Amino acid sequence: MDRYKLIKEVGDGTFGRVWRAIHKQSGEIVAIKKMKKKYYSWEECVNLREVKSLQRMNHPNIVKLKEVIREHDILYFVFEYMECNLYQLMKDREKLFSEVEIRNWCFQVFQGLAYMHQRGYFHRDLKPENLLVTKDIIKIADFGLAREINSNPPYTEYVSTRWYRAPEVLLQSYLYTSIVDMWAMGAIMAELFSLRPLFPGTSEADEIYKICSVIGTPTKDSWPDGLNLARAINYQFPQFAGVHLSALIPSASNDAISLITSLCSWDPCKRPTAAEALQHPFFQGCFYVPPSLRPRIAVSRTPPSAEVRGTLEQQSVRRYSGALPNGKFTGSFSSLKTNASFSTGAQRKPEMLNQDLRKNDKPLKNYSKQPRYWPPGRRTTTISMNKDRNGRGAGGASEVAEKLGNVTIGSRRQYGGQIRAPPMKAGVQWTAESNDMFLRPTQQIPSGRTFTRKVAG
Repeated sequence: MDRYKLIKEVGDGTFGRVWRAIHKQSGEIVAIKKMKKKYYSWEECVNLREVKSLQRMNHPNIVKLKEVIREHDILYFVFEYMECNLYQLMKDREKLFSEVEIRNWCFQVFQGLAYMHQRGYFHRDLKPENLLVTKDIIKIADFGLAREINSNPPYTEYVSTRWYRAPEVLLQSYLYTSIVDMWAMGAIMAELFSLRPLFPGTSEADEIYKICSVIGTPTKDSWPDGLNLARAINYQFPQFAGVHLSALIPSASNDAISLITSLCSWDPCKRPTAAEALQHPFFQGCFYVPPSLRPRIAVSRTPPSAEVRGTLEQQSVRRYSGALPNGKFTGSFSSLKTNASFSTGAQRKPEMLNQDLRKNDKPLKNYSKQPRYWPPGRRTTTISMNKDRNGRGAGGASEVAEKLGNVTIGSRRQYGGQIRAPPMKAGVQWTAESNDMFLRPTQQIPSGRTFTRKVAG
């Protein structure tokens, strides 16, 4: 930790405190999370969900874990630095965000979620405070509650912050899936449009009451499993017909209302996945999908005729005969291996400790590194998560620390007053490089339901 200089505390959470810091040698600004719990072995550290999940993920819309340091039984996470979070942008804002801004942010978050779910994890704690923003880039952060999709239930009852918690979790279901992240995104999208939470419950029971008052009471047709969950805990839903979301979010376009309505469906099976949400008409013009998320399409080829095959075999024999006398190839490829350098009382471990998490990654060529010297007598262990080929950080200037010295993370917000929302016009065109692929929606998500009467209050 002596390589970093702490500048200012920017957050204090349940499990740790976050500091803005600067790398003394490179001048790079980073965010350092100091865990409140003591860790007495490396096994405890590397088995943390936050470490295991972020080791597997490398995506432009997921915050990057650069290092893990254990010093004097205190654990530090070194992250890339982001200027603020989404809540900070909303809490003191008087003018509504444009739909172009909201579309841009949501498109990036859904890409990060699609990648995360594809890699076998779901977040379980999505909220505006955990979506970090720098300029027009947004990234998902805080994987302390992340779970593997294939892990064995039952899962814990308490997951996300109450306002963004899916109804199946509120009803104490232990068999929820990654689709709980989609409910949270629906609530976050609505809040971006109105600058007010959609379901601001003061307790679990009040949260269900708020949900019913907005989207209506579930029925046997809309969510039979939910009625069974409520019956199991002796809970009776309050009776509401619900209101159309356009009455609560007048600034949102019809496509935005349609997407939010589908995301906030009672039945988890009726919510779109992150990959399906990316193809919703709300993101028309934004249909670039990264290669890692594109479905693999088998290419069918017609086999050559016997005459053509014989000609090709003869040409191949003439071309390669005598080229390799011993018939052996000298190229050597192997997967990236972990290396560790040791000195008296100090250790330094590189990025990936659990190689079984990278079975599907492409093999890399072996290369050797000279062990870095560490002075004796230090009780520090470090896992480096992100370095360039020369072992340097991302670079930066010391004056950046002073420039960013005024950003702070606020406490839990209080919303007051009704904001009149002017009508916004949807539409934004996204461009990409020449070798990018643009996709059109393959499945239309049905528009939001309509209701026969509205609820006053």
